[in-house]
Amino acid sequence: MQINLNQNRNLKLFKLISEVAEKNNQSVFIVGGYVRDLWMGRKVPTDIDFVTEGSGIELAKCVAKEINPNLKVSIFKTYGTAMFKHNGLDLEFVGARKESYAEDSRKPSVETGSLEDDQKRRDFTINALAISLNKKNFGELIDPFDGILDIQNKIIRTPLEPSQTYSDDPLRMMRAIRFASTLNFEIEENSLVAIKKEAERIKIVSMERIMVEFNKIMLSEKPSIGLKLLEQTGLLLLIIPELTALKGIEEVEGQTHKDNFWHTLEVVDNISKNTENLWLRWAALLHDIGKAPTKKFDKKNGWTFHGHEFLGSKMVKNLFYRLKLPLGSDMKYVQKLVKLSSRPIALIDDGTSDSALRRLLFDSGEDLEDLFTLCKADITTKNSSKQEKFKKNFEYVAQKIKEVEEKDSIRNFQPPISGEEIMEMFNLKPSREIGILKEKVKEAILEGEITNDKEEARSFVIEEAKLLGLKIN
Repeated sequence: MQINLNQNRNLKLFKLISEVAEKNNQSVFIVGGYVRDLWMGRKVPTDIDFVTEGSGIELAKCVAKEINPNLKVSIFKTYGTAMFKHNGLDLEFVGARKESYAEDSRKPSVETGSLEDDQKRRDFTINALAISLNKKNFGELIDPFDGILDIQNKIIRTPLEPSQTYSDDPLRMMRAIRFASTLNFEIEENSLVAIKKEAERIKIVSMERIMVEFNKIMLSEKPSIGLKLLEQTGLLLLIIPELTALKGIEEVEGQTHKDNFWHTLEVVDNISKNTENLWLRWAALLHDIGKAPTKKFDKKNGWTFHGHEFLGSKMVKNLFYRLKLPLGSDMKYVQKLVKLSSRPIALIDDGTSDSALRRLLFDSGEDLEDLFTLCKADITTKNSSKQEKFKKNFEYVAQKIKEVEEKDSIRNFQPPISGEEIMEMFNLKPSREIGILKEKVKEAILEGEITNDKEEARSFVIEEAKLLGLKIN
């Protein structure tokens, strides 16, 4: 089967590599994801892998020299690979190889092999495709494991026996689920059984590598495809048990609560229709994690989850730390949204004070729109009239908040009077009293006792300072 490369934007590069390989008496092939996506008509990746039956390092050096003698080539002797960047592409060259694995490691022992050996070691048939760049059969597709058929049938299948494939490199279990989620393919039944069997092996993989795959699942068009497979195979229990703890429906005295795990997956899918922000999707994933530890039943109110937002926001930090996710602004953003996730719904009542609206504005700041996106995604009722009612309620709250914001300028709150100004007014050095006065000003504005105005704040501070025994300078 031929692949027509004549219209390919990288044709000139491929022909150059072909000529250099022929001079070196080496064969060369494009392999992996680039071939898969080219065949599928998807946007091809900017990283391209080349396999040669010979030295990948030598071929890379020769190709780089032909392009530009000053081009820097990165060499990894252990794996016989070399790579360099050219025209926005990451080009990697490797000698065809066989691999064998120790039980406690996903780092293989490597020995020289043929193209066929190299294709056998690939994770899935759809990634074991190769295109020849050799002059005798330039553009020929080499597909020893019927990867094209699997693409047509939307199947994720391993070239060799699946249990061995996943045991050798357990990260492939995450990759199988990631491809199923991002391509909307099904994992072949024997593979799915093997992932369940080998799930515990994921423990030998670094959390950083697991999270790279997990985040790709989270960024797929419908993340629940991958999240359901992670739960079904037992991997989710090993990675984020806080989520699987939400599973199940309990009944006491005829009263039940919804299954918060499946609800969470719906929320993640809902929010994914409206944002590609990874951390906003994470906020959706974790917005109810505090419900498992706060779940209680009492005869008067039935099932309750009091304080689940506050506890959930505290759980976020430990969870991010364990999962090796960023602990800076991204983590704080998720914490904030989890903590505030139930606040807007409480403001729907007509009797809601401007003070409560100001406090939500103050607490959410520049993330207010994202909070509302999360709240709307949290509407998972199948009753269309209820759905419409809830959405209108949120629009009503948003309008009330807009009116308060226009009047009081609270969202990106800056105190109308600074600590330095207070120090100058009362001839003070840095002290506890300055913090007290600044806090009182903030509270007075949020409560509506004074407006967000410098002169009003100054007069207020003078009166409050008297109660602290301070005299104006």
